[in-house]
Amino acid sequence: MFDSIFSVISADSALTLPGLLTALGVALVLGLSVSLVYIKTHKTHTPTQSFALTLVTLPVVITVIILLVGNNVARAFSLAGAFSIIRFRSAPGDPKDITYVLMCMAVGLAVGMGFIAYAVVVAAVLCLIMILLEATKFGKMRGTAKVLKITVPENLDYQNTFDIIMQKYTLSATLYKVKTTDLGSLYELSYSVTMKDGISEKDFIDELRCRNGNLNITLILDAPAGEF
Repeated sequence: MFDSIFSVISADSALTLPGLLTALGVALVLGLSVSLVYIKTHKTHTPTQSFALTLVTLPVVITVIILLVGNNVARAFSLAGAFSIIRFRSAPGDPKDITYVLMCMAVGLAVGMGFIAYAVVVAAVLCLIMILLEATKFGKMRGTAKVLKITVPENLDYQNTFDIIMQKYTLSATLYKVKTTDLGSLYELSYSVTMKDGISEKDFIDELRCRNGNLNITLILDAPAGEF
């Protein structure tokens, strides 16, 4: 009985249409489940539709590859050669996204090898783990990391001017770049700051304006990686 449950598609037997449809159906359902968990756990950043669709189809693709390869070594090398000429171009993503990709690959491999029940259990356990980690905010740092740019006159001692304000509104503030602007008559200070939770950003900026002579201040709420 357990052989029929955990090995729907035998490695030694020929691939049949019912076995193929069963494997593809299970892979599609599990991929859809992982995709829904991904959408549910990405509340702070809007999940992209293309990545959500990729998570749905990835287990199916992996399953088909494993079913086609089987125990045929020559076929495996042929597929490896075919996939080696494919070049993927995409922007770097969230490390959490890579975790979901690996989850889908693991599910697809399990289904393709015929371990249907194992694939269902693995998908359920991994999805539950991701939901629990997101619900408990595991590993989340206090505060919000942002980039702060302050323009100051050239005669201002910028190294000590904003210390008290930074201590009041931020958990940490690091000055990582200083450059001159307006033909050297002004300085632009770039800080990497971690804002305290519940503080008023307007009050923070207003106090900074009182110290820099009401010159330009920029607070980048969701700074790209290149800003740091």
